Amino acid sequence: MPEHLQIYFAVAVFLITYAIIVSEKIHRAVIALVGAALIAVFKIMDPEEAVHAIDFNTIGLLVGMMIIVGITRQTGVFEFLAIKAAKSSKGEPLKIMAALSLVTAILSALLDNVTTVLLIVPVTFAIAQKLRINPIPILIAEIIASNVGGTATLIGDPPNIMIGSATHLGFMDFIINLTPIVVVVYVCTLTLLRLIYRSQLVSDPERQKSIMEMDEYAELKDMVLLKKCMIVLSLTILGFVLHQYVHLESSVIALTGASLLLLVSKEDPEHALHAVEWPVIFFFIGLFVLVGSLEKVGVIEAIAEYSLELTGGAMIPTAMLILWLSGIASAFIDNIPFVATMIPLIHNMGELMGVTDPSALNFFWWSLSLGACLGGNGTIIGASANVVVIGMAEKRGYHITFVKFFVVAFPLMIMSLVLATVYMYLWFIFPETITIIVTLLFGGLVALAAMPINKALEKSAAKKSAKKDISS
Repeated sequence: MPEHLQIYFAVAVFLITYAIIVSEKIHRAVIALVGAALIAVFKIMDPEEAVHAIDFNTIGLLVGMMIIVGITRQTGVFEFLAIKAAKSSKGEPLKIMAALSLVTAILSALLDNVTTVLLIVPVTFAIAQKLRINPIPILIAEIIASNVGGTATLIGDPPNIMIGSATHLGFMDFIINLTPIVVVVYVCTLTLLRLIYRSQLVSDPERQKSIMEMDEYAELKDMVLLKKCMIVLSLTILGFVLHQYVHLESSVIALTGASLLLLVSKEDPEHALHAVEWPVIFFFIGLFVLVGSLEKVGVIEAIAEYSLELTGGAMIPTAMLILWLSGIASAFIDNIPFVATMIPLIHNMGELMGVTDPSALNFFWWSLSLGACLGGNGTIIGASANVVVIGMAEKRGYHITFVKFFVVAFPLMIMSLVLATVYMYLWFIFPETITIIVTLLFGGLVALAAMPINKALEKSAAKKSAKKDISS
């Protein structure tokens, strides 16, 4: 096929595939693989080039974390945390929304946001039913919290996983540079949500007492497995913290953690692998091939040149273009394929700007991460977590329309992008101050997340000790 026809064909396949993904007429994994197959069949890329275009570090990281979370969820620890948070709120609906949102945000940072909402939402429905309140405000708060929390770390949101793999930015790089603005966005967003829903989230004292009667410890199904999972998960997160210093890929850390947990838990591998969302994995594979074809035929480089012409090649205007383009686009189209397209585009921008030090482009990477992750809150189709929660609500008879979500979430998303814009400007001017602030914040968040689990383990140990005393 002539070179100019290759360009037209690659662009046409990519745009048609993208349009079908957005329309959701065909499962996105299927259409991504069909698009990749067309690229290979018409020899836009040969098989070796197609395999080289696949980011196996991203694939490995996703698979490893899915296995770890899949085994850990059997212990009931996530349900335990959700009920514990609700009880700590004394059954008051507004405080419950805040507590469940906080749990969702923290778990989304340490695991991934789709898995987190799958675990938290069923408990939310149970709590709302006891209080006789509409669960939709709490669900919207959890959706937003999952995307905001997932922005903070390398493993929290698929766009960050992809950025980290493509740039070799480490777990601590994301923590240090993104956690401060994530905390600010979360606090501002939750404050506004409490004002918006304060008249809807009201319940009488008798029903609030029923929340206090819930037994969170009954959700802990296997304490032995829980201890093993907590040890392995802690070691895995420690591995993420250190991986850039010991020169190990994040996928190696995740797969090592998954292998270790399979070994110590004696879980049936076939059962454990069911926890892996294989459609998501193959969606990524097809997507990487499609984007690789655009890169090969020179489309990505041409777009990079045009973008730099708009901004004059200056760092701050270019970063702001990336931030706002990513934010608005990710509100209306899936942020995963968008980020997959933007990554090689930013690499090409760096080359055209004559940047020889890769760290000089970090300003662009943080702009892309903030835009794509926070922009996903704009509409119900902006991020995978949104779609998952909407589907779970519809199965239970609660219909959240596009407009109902949009009128609340889109203004909050714009607010978050404004805050991110101010933060990125300050980050560019005062990077050392940001580092000091995040060190204090990270220590506090880790301590806050560990407290309920530690108390559960201590209470379990106390019960076992009491039983031994009785038997003796």
